[in-house]
Amino acid sequence: MIIDSHIYCFPALDSLAGHRSVPEHLRAVQWGHSRHQQPAIRIRDRTPVRPETLLLDPNGEPPWYLAHVDFRVDHTHHRVAYTVDGEDYTQHYLPPNLHDTAFDAASAIAEMDYAGVDMALMHTELMLGRDVPYLADCIRRYPDRFRSMAPVDEWRIRSDPDGVIREVTDAIRGFGLHAIKFSTFYAYTAGPEPWDDGLYRPFWEAITKLGVPIFFTLRPNPDIADLREAYLHELDILKRWMERYPDNVCSLTHGFRWRLFRDGERLSLPDRIWEPFGNPKLNIEVSFPIRIGDWWDYPWRETWATHEAMLRNVGSDRMLWGTDMPFQNRYCTYRQSHQYIEKYLDFLGPQDRRMIMAGTAARILGISLP
Repeated sequence: MIIDSHIYCFPALDSLAGHRSVPEHLRAVQWGHSRHQQPAIRIRDRTPVRPETLLLDPNGEPPWYLAHVDFRVDHTHHRVAYTVDGEDYTQHYLPPNLHDTAFDAASAIAEMDYAGVDMALMHTELMLGRDVPYLADCIRRYPDRFRSMAPVDEWRIRSDPDGVIREVTDAIRGFGLHAIKFSTFYAYTAGPEPWDDGLYRPFWEAITKLGVPIFFTLRPNPDIADLREAYLHELDILKRWMERYPDNVCSLTHGFRWRLFRDGERLSLPDRIWEPFGNPKLNIEVSFPIRIGDWWDYPWRETWATHEAMLRNVGSDRMLWGTDMPFQNRYCTYRQSHQYIEKYLDFLGPQDRRMIMAGTAARILGISLP
């Protein structure tokens, strides 16, 4: 059995998708594109350009401060487009095989069936929508294939903790979603204070009582100039959080911020990075192609030593495979994203592979394996 612990299902990028309005959703999409490393091009001649033209103030709070560039969905070519000084541009954030900038449950099932993936955990992301009923409907249609996280408006927690608590609680208890995703990046758009205590304490006191796993996407605090040190500081905050809430199972989405630790043709990780895994409740996603696929090619030999370090410092019983599907299709096929683990990582034993490819995710989500 194979369980993908990280996929997305989402409607068209110019749909309501749980936002208050379509323009608000498009602002989130524009902002998400502006801060991503994927290349942008001038459509007329495919000349590469920098996507930063989409953003005016990277420090603005949601809905941020965006350039007025007629950011829109180009329905003819199934991509986003925007206009600067009379020229039209696009950015290759979405893989080009998506129809009308959407990836619905049926599309995900088709990909999963072809690649031999049995189940998947749907993640949430602001630009892709915050539509809890949409996610619940995906599960209703395919109850044996999907589980889902609940979205969190992290930037609202400081000013409206009760509102965010109600929304998350309703997603878990009312709509039957299965996990919670928390991105520290969105929390920091509301202020530089650590997210584990202070104004966040009422939120965590309520949310940790829901009894579902919490998946953390850790991003460096933008107020700390040294990004590596800032990221390691995030791991220290996570350690404090786990000490305060010792009964909660949690996981690191995408694994570590791999792009911060490139050293030539390899990844070089400091010993300090493994310290949080002294807590047995912490797990880590094995998700390399989506993070470094623009650097290195299949089967990503440059990462094999890091996989081995994860096995040594964390253990396969706390490692879970995830892809970021459909976005990993920028760099490889869905099948390749798990075949490299199954075919090339010779230091993994049969039980290690079973745990990484299904066992750990099944334990975290309460799924019975055949």
